[in-house]
Amino acid sequence: MAAESALTKCLFVSDLHGCAARYGKLWAAIRAERPVGVFLGGDLLGSAARVAAGAPPDEFVAREIGPALRALRVELGPMYPRIFTILGNDDPALCEPAVVALAAEGLWTYVHGRCATLEAWTVYGYACVPPTPFALKDWERYDVSRYVDPGCVSPEDGVRSVPCALEEVRFGTIANDLEHLCGSADLTRSILLCHAPPHATVLDRAALDGRIIDHVPVDVHVGSIALRRFIEQRQPWITLHGHIHESARLTGHWRVTLLQTHCYSAAHDGPELACVWFDPADRAAAHRELR
Repeated sequence: MAAESALTKCLFVSDLHGCAARYGKLWAAIRAERPVGVFLGGDLLGSAARVAAGAPPDEFVAREIGPALRALRVELGPMYPRIFTILGNDDPALCEPAVVALAAEGLWTYVHGRCATLEAWTVYGYACVPPTPFALKDWERYDVSRYVDPGCVSPEDGVRSVPCALEEVRFGTIANDLEHLCGSADLTRSILLCHAPPHATVLDRAALDGRIIDHVPVDVHVGSIALRRFIEQRQPWITLHGHIHESARLTGHWRVTLLQTHCYSAAHDGPELACVWFDPADRAAAHRELR
């Protein structure tokens, strides 16, 4: 098992929000530990406010992430990891071409809405989250229906950094997207990289205690119902999540098992970088550290 584990060592991080210190720790962790696979779970840029203020949307990707990855590839050579990435609800879709450009260089693999492979494992990626209170809607979808929680803004409202077909905005759902993404595939050897966590778990617990809007108590669990149902019905091997920064602090947990699926979160609301280390061949040995 030791040799197999060494071959499949993986690192998962999420919600770096353009923080130079966290990125520096990520590059250092890759150099030191030499993982085979690295998973970046969205909200990488944290640039929604900067784009609204008129900053170039691809600035951080092209000027910061790209050069760092090129330097890592030169330094590590054949030990350079497979890097799988998605964006998150705070990353304007206007940045997507810059992300795709780095994928064209072979620096990482962009997996939103598609699949790739890591050794014997199939990796699926999905960036979208249920409606939030925030204005940017590029990566938001209705969940299982057109219902919107109190205090949240509909995907049909808010703002978008790129145009989106009206029919997709009105009728697109996370439930349908996940079915389209995975089809009838056997997911028993899959890793599902999502920005949203599954609903009503320790991974989606938000700091909304006691909040009432229009006389209605706000649900403290803000994850995706569609994603939870999908996990329970299809049983992917491992799922990776972020989005709700405070969940681990509030619940004391960063992982949960849904039937046979192991779900990990790398979301964190402190200044540190939360690193989840895992081997798909030994899920119980996964551990999380703050750097």
